[in-house]
Amino acid sequence: MDIATNHFSTASTNFTILDAPGHRDFVPNMIAGVSQADFAVLVVDASTGAFESGFQNNGQTREHTLLARAIGVSRIIVAVNKLDAVSWNHDRYIEITQQMGHFLTNAGFSPNSTNFVPCSGLAGANIVQEARDKMPWYNGPTLVQTLESSKPQSRAINSPLRITINDVFRGGIQNPVSISGRIEAGSLQIADTLLTLPSKESATVKGIEINEQSSEWAVAGHNVTLHLSGIDIVHLKPGDVMCSPDSPIVPLTCFNLKILSLETITPMLVGIHRGRLHASGRVISLLESLDKATGKTLKKKPRHIAPGMVARIKVEVSLCAGIPVEKGNKIVLRLGGKTVAAGIVE
Repeated sequence: MDIATNHFSTASTNFTILDAPGHRDFVPNMIAGVSQADFAVLVVDASTGAFESGFQNNGQTREHTLLARAIGVSRIIVAVNKLDAVSWNHDRYIEITQQMGHFLTNAGFSPNSTNFVPCSGLAGANIVQEARDKMPWYNGPTLVQTLESSKPQSRAINSPLRITINDVFRGGIQNPVSISGRIEAGSLQIADTLLTLPSKESATVKGIEINEQSSEWAVAGHNVTLHLSGIDIVHLKPGDVMCSPDSPIVPLTCFNLKILSLETITPMLVGIHRGRLHASGRVISLLESLDKATGKTLKKKPRHIAPGMVARIKVEVSLCAGIPVEKGNKIVLRLGGKTVAAGIVE
């Protein structure tokens, strides 16, 4: 139902896994996981009928992949799992990679940023150890070797501090208020003062944990647990942003979005999602539709935006206090259990 977080290390790299749920009822949680990720591993079921049910007829493989791309994930590794269920059939692997490859290219993933790895989690084949005896037709890297080939992303370490809260909990008698989240920009150390938005309450960092290990400091890219003092737990909730008091975010009640539409967009009610942040709002005006390739204006003030089009729209938030978003943040709009658009705050 929720994101399961775990971490492991290889000889050269430290990885944090954000295991997102696959069911359509829990897509908002999946959005929260993808919004923290540097790259995606899409696990598809190779067994007969299972791949097709996920990939066709509104299966979740398509929606999850499109969401990941819309949120800004540019690298994807497709782990073709459960090949033991089809007797390590090479033709089945080729069939899946051809269908997925064509779909990923249309979704906006570059072929240079896409990898396919055949494997079986149950048999442990081609995860860490090669499985030439079972798959003589495959001579590429294992799943872990493919993970290690991912280039580290540049981090906004010198930008003002931004942490989106994933979870709020009581860490025990010594740590009555604790939060977990990912540092999106900036850095912090013990004894720093942080400002929480939209509640505008201040807190002091009493302790920092990275992967359950205590640390004196943390920087952009780290998934951290912070133990706080000087703040009541009622002022903190998932989706809030903690930032530097010197350069806080100004919560917005109305903002422009440059979107890729997945369904028909008209002035309408929508759910606004950014990581753990869920707020209700509405599309109040359609500003212009844009050419996908050049970005030039196709039509000013269109009556509706068709699926697959790029456009600029104005969104209003129902909350009087606004929501803590700023220019460059990635937003997903949903309605009635479907993702209708995803875009960037202008």
